[in-house]
Amino acid sequence: MKLSWKPGTMVYPLPAVLVTCGNSPENWNMLTIAWTGTICTNPAMLYISVRPERHSYHLLVENMEFTINLTTVDMVRATDWAGVRSGKDYDKWKETGLTPIPGEKVSSPTLEESPLSIECRIKEILHLGSHDMMIADVLNVRADSKFLDSESGVFDLEKANLLAYSHGNYYALGELLGKFGFSVRKKL
Repeated sequence: MKLSWKPGTMVYPLPAVLVTCGNSPENWNMLTIAWTGTICTNPAMLYISVRPERHSYHLLVENMEFTINLTTVDMVRATDWAGVRSGKDYDKWKETGLTPIPGEKVSSPTLEESPLSIECRIKEILHLGSHDMMIADVLNVRADSKFLDSESGVFDLEKANLLAYSHGNYYALGELLGKFGFSVRKKL
C-alpha cells in the first residue's frame, strides 16, 4: 500500500541538538533544532535550518556564528523546553539549568553539559521557504573526554546516550548493530 505525501512527513529520525548563538553573555541564547547535519567532510561543513521568525534568527544572521551542541537523554527536558519557549520571553539558561561556557573559536557559547559541541561560522544562507538553511564551516570541535575511546580517540555515541527526534517524539539512540563495512568484511 502506497501512502500519499503529507506536509511534515520527512526523513526521520533526526538529531535533537541545541544551537547556541550570540556574541556576548548578555545576548547568548539557545534554540532546539532537528534539521541539521553534515554536508561535507573536507572541508568540514554542516548546516542548520531555522525559521526566520525565531528569536535567535537575528543573532545568527548578525554574528554569522553558532555552536551545535549534541544532547543526551539527561538533557531531554531542557532540549524540549528550549525548543518551545522563546528567548525573548525567558532566560533559557536559568529555566533549563544548562551552563554556557565561552566558545574557543567563536563568540557563541558551548554547553558544558553537551558531550560534543561544534563551533561554526556561517558561510552562506539559502532562503528556501519556511526555513533558511545556514551552511557553515566547522571551526572547532569540543568533545568531553569521558566519551572518547582511549585507544582510537573516536567519540563513543553509545556511551554519550544521545537523543534522536522523530515525528514529535524524543528517543534515546538504540543498540549498536554493526560498524561501517561490517557486511562485507571477511570472517575470521
